[in-house]
Amino acid sequence: MNRRRIWPLALFVIAAAAVVVLFWLRRDQPRGSAAARMRVPAAAKVGTASGPGSEHAQVERATVRAAARAAVPLAGESHMADELNAPGGTIQRDLQILGEVFEMWQTNFPREGNPVGLNAEITAALTGDNVHRFAFIAPTHRAIDAAGELCDRWGTPFRFHQISGRQMEIRSAGPDRKFGTGDDVALGASEVQRPGIPEFQRE
Repeated sequence: MNRRRIWPLALFVIAAAAVVVLFWLRRDQPRGSAAARMRVPAAAKVGTASGPGSEHAQVERATVRAAARAAVPLAGESHMADELNAPGGTIQRDLQILGEVFEMWQTNFPREGNPVGLNAEITAALTGDNVHRFAFIAPTHRAIDAAGELCDRWGTPFRFHQISGRQMEIRSAGPDRKFGTGDDVALGASEVQRPGIPEFQRE
């Protein structure tokens, strides 16, 4: 057989072999959407319990939500909460900042009222998981812990109590990190929607 006929045949065999190899390699990869294929980083898996309300499960859900949000670019981001939990700041100022964030939310979602749910769900909404894809608080803010919750300057998640669509009570456990003690600090429901510097309740 002359060489002119051998070269095209050899190239065809090589190309066919490459297609077969690629097919077998791709067959072993997981299928589905990009969000469905995302795995929780090992470093984010803390705790030993595995129930739906465990710390491990909360971290896993928060990580998956964050990964899903990261797949869709934000439309914009506010810097009004940049001073939240800043060194040298006060819990009173922190609560005032959060009150202003909720005021801004209500301005942009006048028909929906305050975001609802537990701390992690409210935090997700404020960091861009909303119809406008706008982050009222930066998703990587220092006040957000591994479970995706907004925390006070002592690392305790805030308690949000939705009094109504336009009224939100925000509560910090204070320096002792225990709710229901004398150093708790709360931004009352009526102050959140009132312009000006809010009055704070120390309990």
